[in-house]
Amino acid sequence: MSDSSPVPPAAPVLEVWCELQCPDCRSALEDLRALRARYGDRLELRLRHFPLEKHKHAFAAAQAAEEAFEQGRGWDYVEAVLERVEELDRLGEPFLVAAAAELGLDADEFDTALIDGRHILIVDADQAEGKAIGVTGTPTYVIGGERLDGGRNRAGLRERVEEIADRLLAESA
Repeated sequence: MSDSSPVPPAAPVLEVWCELQCPDCRSALEDLRALRARYGDRLELRLRHFPLEKHKHAFAAAQAAEEAFEQGRGWDYVEAVLERVEELDRLGEPFLVAAAAELGLDADEFDTALIDGRHILIVDADQAEGKAIGVTGTPTYVIGGERLDGGRNRAGLRERVEEIADRLLAESA
């Protein structure tokens, strides 16, 4: 006996190419929060890592974010770290572990993940894909096949993402 109920369409995906030591990404938090509030589950926000060489703790922060997603609090962790970019600049990896503990995550597991490098391949793959599609800075958004560079100019960016998301949602209805 087959289930003939319609399969709900997949939510459009907004890829957020981000770096957790980037002040511009911190500025973009307001837009990301507004998009989540407006769309909820109808728009999937997917974090993609693009650590920049000029920020010495960005690669470790990307790995820590992956551990936070694995522990079920990824976006909470991303926001907590971005809100305190200066502390990450100053304190490095110990700050990443402390931020996890503040959120009630398993800080010992964060410490171990940063030592054993279990999330390095994910971060490397994101960075390679980002370069392949033309990401040069953060934040950069990709939605509906369109790349929007938020590092150069954020004016009107959320509105453009909303236009594309609304179109994609209307097309899938």
